[in-house]
Amino acid sequence: MVTMAKKKVVDEECCYYGGVGGDGNGYSGVDADGRATELRPLALSSPHTQAFHLAWLSLFACFFAAFAAPPILPALRPALVLSPSDAPAAAVGSLAATLVGRLAMGPACDLLGPRRASGAASLLTALALAVTAATASSPAGFVALRFVAGLSLANFVANQHWMSGIFAPSAVGLANAVAAGWANVGSAAAQVVMPLAYELVLRVGVPITVAWRVTYLLPCALLITTGLAVLAFPYDLPHSGGGGGAGGKTAKRRRSFWKVVRGGVGNYRAWVLALTYGYCYGVELIMENVAADFFRKRFHLPMEAAGAAAACFGAMNAVARPAGGVASDAVATRFGMQGRLWVLWAVQTAGAALCVLVGRMGAAEAPSLAATMAVMVACAAFVQAASGLTFGIVPFVSKRSLGVVSGMTASGGAVGAIVTNRLFFSGSQYTVEEAISLTGAASLLCTLPLALVHFPRHGGMLCGPTTAVGDASAAADDDDYEDDADDDDYMLLK
Repeated sequence: MVTMAKKKVVDEECCYYGGVGGDGNGYSGVDADGRATELRPLALSSPHTQAFHLAWLSLFACFFAAFAAPPILPALRPALVLSPSDAPAAAVGSLAATLVGRLAMGPACDLLGPRRASGAASLLTALALAVTAATASSPAGFVALRFVAGLSLANFVANQHWMSGIFAPSAVGLANAVAAGWANVGSAAAQVVMPLAYELVLRVGVPITVAWRVTYLLPCALLITTGLAVLAFPYDLPHSGGGGGAGGKTAKRRRSFWKVVRGGVGNYRAWVLALTYGYCYGVELIMENVAADFFRKRFHLPMEAAGAAAACFGAMNAVARPAGGVASDAVATRFGMQGRLWVLWAVQTAGAALCVLVGRMGAAEAPSLAATMAVMVACAAFVQAASGLTFGIVPFVSKRSLGVVSGMTASGGAVGAIVTNRLFFSGSQYTVEEAISLTGAASLLCTLPLALVHFPRHGGMLCGPTTAVGDASAAADDDDYEDDADDDDYMLLK
């Protein structure tokens, strides 16, 4: 009976995503495993498109919540009696929470499925955020507020895991990049909306000591709405055919939890991508935490104007990160994995150089606001495109341990931001402008290890493949697919 029940669920899910071997419900562009071979954001009748929109909207709410505090920091300082050192400490707390959450989310996605893990994380974070906002009354409460909000960014792992499961290799780079890029705009939305919402709450007569708490109901409401919507969606991932065999594979994967973990942790490519992601997405996290304060202090802008200026960095995610995904898939059609790696290195190096330039321009005696913003936007474009390019490679590291690899890489972004914050932005050793330039220099150095990444069947930056595509030993080396030979097609890049 249990086997029959599992078979029924798998068959229903397979049918929902388009069926095995084609588009059983009339959806075109679906491969034999029910995965979409192209991203069509306007095809709202397609379940792949529905899942795509739910995934990015849910993560959008998480980014909004995680970066809700920096734009209203002038209001939080007197309310919570914050000293100059409390804001950097809270930023580290937020990044640490992101790190912990993303490390935990990887195995959770592999065991529970990305949809359930994502929805549960959003709801739990919303509850904790509401309680913390209602009770915070000191610098410690502010650190707790940012820590809880930072936990929501664990949903990034679920977002990328979900997209990697429902889109075929020909579209996975673009799908991952667009879903993450549009979601990252939530940080820019927070920079603009939170100050305006705070002013609106004050105008309706709410006392100044309570106004910021009421304003925090907005990110809580977004998290609850999107979390419930994700949980209401019927299914996680398409399954290839085989009825009972699919059920058996699911049970086998559940029994091999530690094998899944080892498959990710033991893969050196995952560690290299985690390092490089720490200095593309990590740079973005740093800039989104300090940009509003940078514009307020260096250019003497009011809270609303500084938030709007800082939003230009996060807003670039709408186009830059998807552009990275497009570039990754485009170069792969001609140059394979070698092309993906070279483009990632080139784009991230350019972003790092522009980050150095932003700091140097801000340190000038009479800095130009327009010129500084222009260079910052260019820096954002390259840094965020590099993030999209990174997750154009991640799905090819290990399918069986995809959640773990995604979690490791995504956590690398938080680790990079934490280390950078502690080295350059904490204390008074460096000015903010100097710290931004040093962040760019660190990114230049940490991009170099990409040259070490090599796939036996697909090559690396400096050399081509060392074994044939059909070589079973190469398959094992690329992905440890001793028991997942039927999934081997996922590793094909062309």
